[in-house]
Amino acid sequence: MADEQKTLSPRTKKVFVNLIDSYSSKCIGKFLSNCIPGASLEDDEGEEENAITFQIVGTVETTTDKRGSRFSSDEYCGVGREDLLQRLMECDVIVYNISENSAQLDEASWAISALHSEINNFGGPKMFILISTVMTWALTKPIDPDDLDIPFTEEDYRRRRPHPNFKEHISIERLVLKMGKMKKSRLSTYVVAAGLQYGMGENIFHYFFRASWLGEVSRVPVFGSGSNVIPTIHVNDLAGLIQNIIDHKPKTHYLMAVDDSDNTFEDIVKTISSVLGPGKIEKVPKEEAFLIKDFTQGQIDSLSISLHTEAVFLKNRFNIHWVCESGMVASIDHVVKEYRQNRQLLPIRVCILGPPAVGKTTVAAKICKHYKIHHVTVKDAIAEKITQLEEVLQMDSQEDESFDALAAQELLDSLKDNMNQNGGRLDDQLVFQILREKLNSKPCRNQGFVLDGYPKTYDQAKEMFYGEEETEEDTKSKMPPFNQNIIPDYVFSLDATDEFLKIRVQNLPESMVEDTHYARDQFLRHLAEFRDCSLQDETVLDYFDELEIHPEHMEVTGEDSEYLAVTEKIIRAVGKAKNYGPSAEEQEEEVHRNDEEKIKLLAEEREERVRRDAEEAVWRAAQLEEWSKNRKEVKRQEQELLEARSIPLRNYLMKNVMPTVTHALIECYKIKPDDPVDFLAEYLLRNSALVD
Repeated sequence: MADEQKTLSPRTKKVFVNLIDSYSSKCIGKFLSNCIPGASLEDDEGEEENAITFQIVGTVETTTDKRGSRFSSDEYCGVGREDLLQRLMECDVIVYNISENSAQLDEASWAISALHSEINNFGGPKMFILISTVMTWALTKPIDPDDLDIPFTEEDYRRRRPHPNFKEHISIERLVLKMGKMKKSRLSTYVVAAGLQYGMGENIFHYFFRASWLGEVSRVPVFGSGSNVIPTIHVNDLAGLIQNIIDHKPKTHYLMAVDDSDNTFEDIVKTISSVLGPGKIEKVPKEEAFLIKDFTQGQIDSLSISLHTEAVFLKNRFNIHWVCESGMVASIDHVVKEYRQNRQLLPIRVCILGPPAVGKTTVAAKICKHYKIHHVTVKDAIAEKITQLEEVLQMDSQEDESFDALAAQELLDSLKDNMNQNGGRLDDQLVFQILREKLNSKPCRNQGFVLDGYPKTYDQAKEMFYGEEETEEDTKSKMPPFNQNIIPDYVFSLDATDEFLKIRVQNLPESMVEDTHYARDQFLRHLAEFRDCSLQDETVLDYFDELEIHPEHMEVTGEDSEYLAVTEKIIRAVGKAKNYGPSAEEQEEEVHRNDEEKIKLLAEEREERVRRDAEEAVWRAAQLEEWSKNRKEVKRQEQELLEARSIPLRNYLMKNVMPTVTHALIECYKIKPDDPVDFLAEYLLRNSALVD
């Protein structure tokens, strides 16, 4: 490590940041890793070629193999305090962030104390920066009881009173300031009271962004009255403040890190809901926040703060290139853009085309389920619009200031009249209007959609996706102007033979064929119309080709009746989902469901095994009984056969043998020889001629 330091430029500074894999510290470390030491001292922070930036090291909670994606030169995981102190001694600047993780309080207190005890062994001057929170000001009495809007500034830091759950934070703040007063030339210390941090993917406000983006609630909740003023700062602006402290070494050692906003909790949530979600909020009791697993106790406390602040020193003395100087509400478009980019929440827009009955809807449903995006069909979009208009007209118009009952009624009447005049169908212009509105809706803009079977012609596509705003670059391009917010990113054309389509329609259940264009005569007419459109000089696929959205052709065959192969090809072409994965509750439910399925499967296997064993036992018993019966029958038949076969032999013995044997026995009885057996043998031999 010493050799490494010798090779570093004199301007390079080694900066330690704790927990650089957490939200706030990661953003600060990443920001500083791109900053040149001393750059904030100059008005122009243009990057010098081959300039050497801050060298970032820090602790992490978990290790990772993805070193190429890290901004740090070294990471420490699970190191003991003795080893950690050695690492801190090698650094020029030590930044301890206790603003988002109370588990770091003890380590931060130890770090400043341990460094101070080693102050005589420093190789050079060091700087210790503690990033705390405005929650140490939460119960501070107003400067003027008659004017509660007078903001607190850094000069008022001795008056601050913490929230009951943040008393340890203020104790560490005091310790850090105290340690910096002893040998200022060797160890300078600073405390930064940071507002609630936002931006770069979000942390404490993430629940509200996620709820709005997913669109799973009709109204985004505000806990309590929402009238409390929340001091905030963009996390990169906080990082810029840290950069300025390192460069400027200010004489003021207690600093506030807040933007110029004076937004209430309600203002923030309502703005998030308007830009990302349903646009409506609902005030609920504060206690309901405890039912949401996304929040920690510290975050719930922080969201309830009400404090007017002003960072006077930051604005007057530092050279900060603000990201969101006016606050989250004023810069919401930029904050939302960061949120989408950092969370990789990009809409997936797909269009599936093809002949009637080829299976577009089946495939679209599978794609929507896989990516958690929205299935858009012309029929459903029209039905949804009509239902929406009818519901709106029945609601109390006073709930929405923008409500126009007359316009809603006129549109509903025009839709119904047009459908009556066209046999249940709508004119193309009305279809375009409804589909454009549907594809521009928040859910489709956020997650994406699969447009099923529409448009069918070049003219329909050109009209539907037409972009009203053209840039100078668009006018020079040969591409037709198009609306980038609703144009599909992927177009797939399902192809199949007419024979396959006819067979598939014939095999469809009656419930699916009824009241659809799959009835025999209608299907053949629609199929012929589709083939005619495909032969025109300009087809719908040509339109997408002109926009360099090249359609991919997928052949559908009878071998893939479940459309698994086609779906797999589309998923492979589209790539990974750019959506939120399953929530913790959904994952737990999935595990529970899988466990239940395993238990059910094991029970079924056990029952099946018992049933098979019982059946086998019955079969074996029947087989044994049958075998026993057959064995007795065989024995009987064998006995009868033996008896039948023994009759001639018995007759022969009785006629020819037994008389001679009888005479031999009589003679033996009379003579009574010494050896009866020998006598009988000689007798039978002498008289063998008598045996025929």
